[in-house]
Amino acid sequence: MSSRIISSIQPPSHSDELKVSFPQEHVMLLTLNRPKSLNAITPQLTSDLASVLRWFDDEPSLWVVIVTGEGRAFCAGADLKAWHDAQSNGQVTEQESVASSLHGFAAISRRHTSCKPMIAAVNGSAYGGGVELILNCDMVVASEDAVFALPEVKRGVVASQGVIPRLAKIAGHQLASEMLFLGNTATAVQARDRFRFVNTVVEKSKVLPTALDIASQIISNSPDSVQSSKEGLLLAQKHHFEEAVRTHSLGAVSKRLYNGTNIKEGLVAFVERRKPAWTNPAKL
Repeated sequence: MSSRIISSIQPPSHSDELKVSFPQEHVMLLTLNRPKSLNAITPQLTSDLASVLRWFDDEPSLWVVIVTGEGRAFCAGADLKAWHDAQSNGQVTEQESVASSLHGFAAISRRHTSCKPMIAAVNGSAYGGGVELILNCDMVVASEDAVFALPEVKRGVVASQGVIPRLAKIAGHQLASEMLFLGNTATAVQARDRFRFVNTVVEKSKVLPTALDIASQIISNSPDSVQSSKEGLLLAQKHHFEEAVRTHSLGAVSKRLYNGTNIKEGLVAFVERRKPAWTNPAKL
């Protein structure tokens, strides 16, 4: 892929429920911006996320996205008041909505069309759908005071947007059952050491800096290689071993890698014992 930095990039228009910024080269930061409602996801916010992420996928100068929340919470999940109103009005369409959703909750929880890494910077509590979208991020940085819960069973609903198979695969059947059947909270340390869906736990003030540092480490590597590696991980979720390897090796992303400039530059840089060009935007 092209590594050329675009000096001025403009995301699609969106509401003030979502903040979009570019804190460093090749990195987009999405901030859920409904702090008074603990960043509960509305249809408008879902639409904003879907539009901006679709643009991000196609923008060659952006390689990594970070998702975080404004205020004291990361994401409280779905807006249950709006859900209650829909149920009260006889709008019982949940089964069809879940089955037909391409990207899942908040346009993230079942997102599988992008090979660009996504990092969750969990600045506070995450409940229900908030945990669902975290489980579909590639790396997770959490505040030491963050808590995680899947309390759907306490509200008569179900966590159906992808977290059940993901959590079962990551944590195992018994620990997944504990989170899903009891609906209790888990600390950030438990999420890291017991349930195993958090990579790093840091002080609250260091959550975003740590996520940005991880993004910097990612973008110091070949974007073609990183994206091909993520495609391999996505295929591993869909196929058995041999089919995943074969599909990955013959896919369009692998073709782009083996026929692109990154591999040529990386191998020459290795032979010449220098850093490859993509690590220095001034040389691009």
